[in-house]
Amino acid sequence: MPLKENQKAPEFELASTSGERFKLSEQVGEPIILFFYPKNFTKVCTAEILC
Repeated sequence: MPLKENQKAPEFELASTSGERFKLSEQVGEPIILFFYPKNFTKVCTAEILC
């Protein structure tokens, strides 16, 4: 289910690109941008990032 503008994201945890764990709830008070795109290594992912 997509999030609506200004809707809080559900809690999640994942590996960051540095290999450390990223946990959303540990980022309280920090600005966060969640960015999702259809698929890696396609023309669509590049177009999404540049828009």
